[in-house]
Amino acid sequence: MEAGLVIIRDLLCFLVVGLLMIWGWRVLNWAWLTPKKLERCLKQQGLRGTPYRFLSGDFKQMIGMSRQTRAKPMPLCDDIEPYVTPFFHQFLNKYGKDSFMWVGPRPRVTIMDPERIREIFTKFTDFQKLHNNPLLNLLVSGLANLEGDHWSKHRKIINPAFHQDKLKNMLPAFYRSCSDMISKWEKMVCTEGFSEIDVWPYLVNMTRDVISRAAFGSSFEEGSRIFELLDDQLSLMIKAVQFFYIPGWRFLPTKTNRGIKMKYNDIKESLREMIKGREKAIKEGEESNEDLLDILVESNIREIEANADRKNMGMSIDDVIEECKLFYFAGQETTSVLLVWTMILLARHPDWQTKARHEVLHVFGDNKPDADGLNRLKVVTMILHEVLRLYPAVAVISRSVPKDVKLGKLLLPAGTEVSIPILQIHHDKELWGDDAHEFKPERFAEGVSKATKSQVTFIPFGWGPRICIGQNFAMMEAKMAMAMILKRFWFELSPTYAHSPYSFVTVRPQHGAQIILHKLGSD
Repeated sequence: MEAGLVIIRDLLCFLVVGLLMIWGWRVLNWAWLTPKKLERCLKQQGLRGTPYRFLSGDFKQMIGMSRQTRAKPMPLCDDIEPYVTPFFHQFLNKYGKDSFMWVGPRPRVTIMDPERIREIFTKFTDFQKLHNNPLLNLLVSGLANLEGDHWSKHRKIINPAFHQDKLKNMLPAFYRSCSDMISKWEKMVCTEGFSEIDVWPYLVNMTRDVISRAAFGSSFEEGSRIFELLDDQLSLMIKAVQFFYIPGWRFLPTKTNRGIKMKYNDIKESLREMIKGREKAIKEGEESNEDLLDILVESNIREIEANADRKNMGMSIDDVIEECKLFYFAGQETTSVLLVWTMILLARHPDWQTKARHEVLHVFGDNKPDADGLNRLKVVTMILHEVLRLYPAVAVISRSVPKDVKLGKLLLPAGTEVSIPILQIHHDKELWGDDAHEFKPERFAEGVSKATKSQVTFIPFGWGPRICIGQNFAMMEAKMAMAMILKRFWFELSPTYAHSPYSFVTVRPQHGAQIILHKLGSD
């Protein structure tokens, strides 16, 4: 009996030791052997880069340098690369454009050549969205993070919601939200005729109102609540991001991790009730609200009914929830930062502010902005494009390489990543000329293709088949807002304004945007 127990004990010990050895080998391979192998492969092709640091890579240095630069404002200019992406700026100066850095145990190759960028955006099955941390997917997922057939299916169903004719129907929602914001500003300036206002929180609230009305018109109050939950979730994510490089950190039941998941569940349940209500109303034949949610739900129902004999053709309710979250987050974020930097730049360049105002008054006079008029705003469009060039909403985008792939003359091994530094590309003097850091909307006078010489060098919304589906929505909303603001106010930068653009998700003004508004006249 005792001998049998000894044998069982020895077998268990042997099994445990064996499992520990297998696990240890896998960890060693993932955290050291594979990164060193990838490093040798990249260096053999002439790429230069930072030496690999166990587990963290360059992550801690990136965070540390960002904190250091954000400790005080930068000079009032548009050469913002050293301030917004300090590590990237120094890294490129030291190692050049053909280089790589480390995000944890993964090397990330910098791509700035327009032809290589074109290839990455075109071959999106070879260069896929990053899915390194599921916690980030709890913040926003949907179409932006899907691949293959799953992405194709969602894009087909969602496309109708962003057709130009559908967007025209949303202009009253744009106008109402802008009018509410302008009314608040007019009350603040009515006594003296001018007032210093931090316009940033007002622009954020206005773009949230637009999404709540245009995307979820009949559930406006519930939409506002979801934005509050997303804000809370983002704040928690900022706290958690500094630990993302630590293996298994996302699984620990920390207060931050639990908070992120709790907010995620609250948002999901709120959206689930909204979507179920819309599906029921549509199936019972109620009149459509013509908002994004109705169009999306109707398109999904048609897709399911048209393919009743095939499985998995439509989107599940969880899929629709993720797309709704993407509407909320991406739709509000990109437009609010575009508008705030536009106001800051026009406050600093009164000549362009005057040109834009004259154009708006010429096109609309005393009439409300309409779709045809917004499409004729050439000067305003030039200005918005130049703002997107100098202050792109997203500073850098990255892609994973799931299998060995050729990129030009480079052979990128599976397990590497590529990084397209939009901010650096938009400020590159070799691509844009010696005035690349200057605000010159006239460079877009003949359109984007002439300004870029048909190269893939202006990419604020991405490029190719996966270009941002909400691009036209964002531009129409921005034109509407700027047209209404320019008709009612002229504005200048306040002496209290501290220039401090920083990047987390989008490029934002860290200390707000203090603008002195002067009232012009009434509509």
